[in-house]
Amino acid sequence: MSERWMIALAIASATGLFVALALKPLIVWLKRRAVWDIPNERSSHSEITPRGGGIAVSGGILLGLAAWFSLAPDVDGSLLLLGMAALAIVSWLDDRRGGLPVGLRFGIQVLAVGLVIALLPAERSVTAGFAPLWLERIVLFMAWLWFTNLFNFMDGINGITGVEMATVGIGMAVMAVNPDLVGAPALIVAAAGLGFLPWNWGKAKIFLGDVGSVPVGYLLGGMLLFLALEGAWAAALILPMYYWMDATVTLLRRLLRGEKIWQAHRSHFYQQGARRLGSHAAVSLRIAGLNLILIGLALASLHSWPVALASVGLAMLASAALCRHFAERPERVG
Repeated sequence: MSERWMIALAIASATGLFVALALKPLIVWLKRRAVWDIPNERSSHSEITPRGGGIAVSGGILLGLAAWFSLAPDVDGSLLLLGMAALAIVSWLDDRRGGLPVGLRFGIQVLAVGLVIALLPAERSVTAGFAPLWLERIVLFMAWLWFTNLFNFMDGINGITGVEMATVGIGMAVMAVNPDLVGAPALIVAAAGLGFLPWNWGKAKIFLGDVGSVPVGYLLGGMLLFLALEGAWAAALILPMYYWMDATVTLLRRLLRGEKIWQAHRSHFYQQGARRLGSHAAVSLRIAGLNLILIGLALASLHSWPVALASVGLAMLASAALCRHFAERPERVG
């Protein structure tokens, strides 16, 4: 193992330890401030729980990334840091006070994503000229913006976000593609997820809140973008495939039913699974198992274009199978 990877592992380990140790005093502080997640008819939880664990998670990641990029300076990395910090601040204000205008929150996301996309050099392309650059940039912008929000939507049961952070982070790290901008930061995200998991497993002691899920979704989306720009486009699609499928299919189904898609709901496949299986842990563990398979498919996709296409197809089938496994069955009459 190279010295650079050793440094990355050391920073990631420190990040995970910081998150794990910071959460206990943070819980005390949040309780004093009465920052609660109060269950309602759309919740997957039944007990009042402190919300705002993302202060430790996002804060730990930002510190870890700042340490790494001080050793390996990178313009794109600096932009990701700034964007993540801005989203963390706005999301915390919404967690704390509630009711921040949707336009303000979404506008900050648009700026954070759009600035990075706009500053990409013309020679950095996912399609390598097969599609007009302006069209590719629009698709990348929309995909990243959607990923930022779907990551937030998927943070609805205990353990699921920590599992996704850990597995997708490890998956990106083992790709060994652009270790400075993707590999090392991915380890930092994975470590933060692992540090958070013990506090959010089983009977959760704390929830992440938007201050965690929104900026982390933004960061992971940006890292997946840079993974795709390095030629690993299939791996960038495969690693978070379950999240892509659950959130996107659920959104489309709600649109077709004429529902207000901006309102909270309990119709995601993972939420149905939690009700059907009677356990958040059972759902999160199944997603973790699928994600390990997706890591293998992502690694295989680096081999060649035909293998990449086959790997994407298999990832979609495996994710669809898990969604079907989670889905509630309609009751039979008679």
